[in-house]
Amino acid sequence: MVNINIDGINLQVEEGTTIMEAAKKIHVNIPSLCHHEDQSVKSVCRICVVEVNGQKLLQPACSYPVAESMSIRTNTPRIIKARKNILELIFSHHPQDCLNCDKNGSCELQSIAQDLNMNSPIRYEVELRGKAVDTSSPSITFDANKCILCGRCVEVCNDVQTVGILAKENRGYNTVVAPPYGKKLQDTACVNCGQCVQVCPVGALTIHDDTNLVYKAKEEGKVLIAQVAPSSRTTIAEALGEETGTVSTGRMITAMKMLGFDYVFDTDFTADLTIMEEGNELLNRITNGGVLPMMTSCCPGWVKFCETSYPKYTQHLSSAKSPQQMFGSVIKTYFAQKAGIDPANIFSCSIMPCTAKKFECKRPEMSDSGYQDVDAALTVQELAKLIKSAGIDFSKLEESRFDNPFGLGSGAGEIFAATGGVMEAALRTVYEVLTGEELKQLEFQAVRGFEGLKEAAVDINGTTVKVAVVHSLGEARKIMDRVVDGTADYHFIEVMACPGGCIGGGGNPVRNWKKVAKRTVNVYQQDKDLPIRKSHESPAIKMIYEEFLGEPLSETSHHLLHTKYANRQDILRI
Repeated sequence: MVNINIDGINLQVEEGTTIMEAAKKIHVNIPSLCHHEDQSVKSVCRICVVEVNGQKLLQPACSYPVAESMSIRTNTPRIIKARKNILELIFSHHPQDCLNCDKNGSCELQSIAQDLNMNSPIRYEVELRGKAVDTSSPSITFDANKCILCGRCVEVCNDVQTVGILAKENRGYNTVVAPPYGKKLQDTACVNCGQCVQVCPVGALTIHDDTNLVYKAKEEGKVLIAQVAPSSRTTIAEALGEETGTVSTGRMITAMKMLGFDYVFDTDFTADLTIMEEGNELLNRITNGGVLPMMTSCCPGWVKFCETSYPKYTQHLSSAKSPQQMFGSVIKTYFAQKAGIDPANIFSCSIMPCTAKKFECKRPEMSDSGYQDVDAALTVQELAKLIKSAGIDFSKLEESRFDNPFGLGSGAGEIFAATGGVMEAALRTVYEVLTGEELKQLEFQAVRGFEGLKEAAVDINGTTVKVAVVHSLGEARKIMDRVVDGTADYHFIEVMACPGGCIGGGGNPVRNWKKVAKRTVNVYQQDKDLPIRKSHESPAIKMIYEEFLGEPLSETSHHLLHTKYANRQDILRI
């Protein structure tokens, strides 16, 4: 342990602790724009400077380690003056359009400016970059003019996701973060995961806003039908200012009804449908010598990554559509017929934790209903905006239930939100279908948790089924390299593009690992609390097969619930 003094307070901390970490122990939050608790130390913004005894220059608290008998000051006039000067220099290169910026109210630069009482005119000449805003991506809006060069997006894109489409260009004052060769986002290998949006402290990288599509559909008199992903009910309250992990399913449904949605359905239903189709596809491949290992296909960021970086191996992907897209097909066929609604008059909208869903619903393959199956994919953050815009006090709403006939999914569908959830849900069904016996232990702990790679071997009727689970595209790349060289000895692999799975998706409230862990605990609790915890036991699943689909992998199922993949490797060529 090391004895130090911060702002007149003596304390003991572990050797190797940074000044910023030590200050938090006495409830002093030293500001920073480049530091992120889930990333490496960068020490580039210099907002966090402090005075250290024996040091002539101010030192960055985020990277400077404490030492025995060190005396530190965090708030002297010299420090405050230096921080304000740094902010002024940033402001001189930054647009002053806070009122109509997407990050207004949640911008870290804005927050620090308020905390430091920046109420005087900027002393430096303002010179903006003059870059055009890139709205080419259906998922992400990129405004390079607002970039403060913190490096967070570069790290997550290159080191965590290994997609590598963002980097710093030029030198000195002219430095910018940009895709290569002046390309727009849509013309790069971007997989739309939105992890760059999650870490951006300002309004440089934001979610492509589609809330206007909901208003337009209402004005046109469309029947508004929404599906809500499992993760969304665990993060919408957080997006509206409540404690992380608060589950607010009933209040969310009430709010959506007040916003004008005619039907609000539970995507757990098509998560269960995915398990029925994907699980039977796996059994078919194992039994009949199909391509193995089979890989999950419900994550559009991962699918696009595979199509771009490993196009020769897309035959390993399950042909099953994602739950979002299955629901889109079902709404405009089966449900439209059942409810007597013209599918041309349906506006099908999903509420997702994921920015890549915006890209997925616009794929040309996703129109097997005869229409665009899902008209708009809104993120949790966008739903929060709609609720705020309507003046709805979310905290005081009464509970409502999902609409029938898709109002009660299973716990297996619920755990799709967490990394390992799809695998666990599939194993629950595959085991009972193959053995005809009831599974005594529903929880597969071996595929839970945040390790980059999780492995398990399950004995099913004398056959050892080997499975693996990875999350983040960096981990996906590692396991794909093993598939390429023939060392991936598995039957089934689950891949989620976002660290932590959907609960850490790019469309959720801003994440860190502590928040993701808290959200995940409540995901598994919801599974435990539901009366049905296996996909094949869901009454809605039994009903749609009896009335419409026939059986898993039937001709109707193949037409509406399965898809094909594209080779996107050309986009990697210059």
